[in-house]
Amino acid sequence: RTPSAEEIRAWDISIGPTGEELPPGRGTAKEGAQIYRAKGCAGCHGATGIGGKADILKSKDGANPDVWARGRILPMRSPFATTVWDYINRAMPLNREGTLTADEVYALTAFLLYINDVIPEDLTLDAQSLPKVKMPIGDKYASLPEWKPRTPRLKGYP
Repeated sequence: RTPSAEEIRAWDISIGPTGEELPPGRGTAKEGAQIYRAKGCAGCHGATGIGGKADILKSKDGANPDVWARGRILPMRSPFATTVWDYINRAMPLNREGTLTADEVYALTAFLLYINDVIPEDLTLDAQSLPKVKMPIGDKYASLPEWKPRTPRLKGYP
């Protein structure tokens, strides 16, 4: 059957760089640290965001987002803070995806950005402040040369 408009809206959870689609809510790094422990994030990512069996969440060198191990560190490699929120909202916690409230996602996002020295601990993230966060990678994410039709692709890219 064709889904109803309401069903489509419920699945339309994409959050873009401007954050226009962000829901109401708020969270701080301190609240996020409590949620990180309570929701079992440490079981996969380690007590401090390092040392778990899943990707690490804290950079070894906050000034250099290119220093990473076992995957790209989302809070450091993401071009937009809204992308961090979107990923947590969609994909965490593992096998219980979509169960976090908007406040919990804001708080976890704040916690991850704080432990990576992107935001101060006392900053409250919400739909207005989150899109304004300047990410460490800056504009480096868009540094590939422009591709033109009928030209060879870059090495390593299909």
